[in-house]
Amino acid sequence: MIFSDFAKAVSQLTDPRFLRVLLFGLAMTIALLFGFYAGFLWLIDNLAPDTLTIPFVGEVTWLKDLLSWGSVGFMLILSFFLMIPVASAFTGLFLEDIAKAVERRYYPDLPPAPRIPFRENIIDTLNFLGVLIGANILAILVYAVTNVASPLVFWALNGFLLGREYFQLAAMRRLGRDGAKALRKQHSGTIWMAGLLMVVPLTIPVVNLFVPILGAATFTHLFHRLQKAG
Repeated sequence: MIFSDFAKAVSQLTDPRFLRVLLFGLAMTIALLFGFYAGFLWLIDNLAPDTLTIPFVGEVTWLKDLLSWGSVGFMLILSFFLMIPVASAFTGLFLEDIAKAVERRYYPDLPPAPRIPFRENIIDTLNFLGVLIGANILAILVYAVTNVASPLVFWALNGFLLGREYFQLAAMRRLGRDGAKALRKQHSGTIWMAGLLMVVPLTIPVVNLFVPILGAATFTHLFHRLQKAG
């Protein structure tokens, strides 16, 4: 059933109203990725030597290499990790618009959902983002111990965290914070699986740029299906 939710999200790519949201969301996803990458290079510039030599990329510095082709290639490699916080930041900023486009086509009989105040949206987004980054920092020790199995741990952890975030924000539009939390707990296994299926393609460069948009649409369908099931 999760795949049917995703199939509905993909099928809406031809919808002109959704396409506008998709293109804007894609541009903002790239901007967020670039922003996280710029922050990463800033850390390199301040914590590492003046230059850092990276295999297949060469020397990476701050402003000079930020716009270089070598740096773009390095950014695509790092997107394996960086797209996880990008996807987290994306939800609070754009899920509302994507959910509206989905509901206009597939759930036209629903009354308009009250828009979550921008301040609350930002606070929730920062909270989710902080938890995600903190959990992954703590998990570095686990990754070091698990070695070959570390990608599975990475996917499992971030699938749980992103699934929780995307579903919570999608459900809050209709049920409020407490109602969304109760429904999320009731279907935690399904939501984790949906989050896992979202995280795996997030680690594939270029493909991962489309995942936050399609993920937001998929979780909107998932919410409506699980709410109907009770």
